[in-house]
Amino acid sequence: MQAMLVAQGHDVLSALEGNPQATDEELLILALEEQRILITEDKDFGELVFVRRLPHPCIIRFVEMRVREKVVAMEELIEQHADEMSGGALIVVTRNRVRIRPRKGVERGGA
Repeated sequence: MQAMLVAQGHDVLSALEGNPQATDEELLILALEEQRILITEDKDFGELVFVRRLPHPCIIRFVEMRVREKVVAMEELIEQHADEMSGGALIVVTRNRVRIRPRKGVERGGA
């Protein structure tokens, strides 16, 4: 997926390349500070956002998907949900469903 995003001109930073020892909280803070979308398979980010109520950027979590499925899903997210992604939503993607929870205080739709 990283290659696809880079090929489309997106600025991509992998946690493995940046700081493989970083905690989830540190990754969340870095993504927020650098206005990045955090892409993960880790459900622990949901706890940081909903239980600990930490500020966050958009988080996209892929659940039990193959790499090719993630690439296709990511392309669809970029095409169909750019507004939600820029608004800091928490997006959970499975093979059959996309669930989008907008960040609190962010309204969906236009005026």
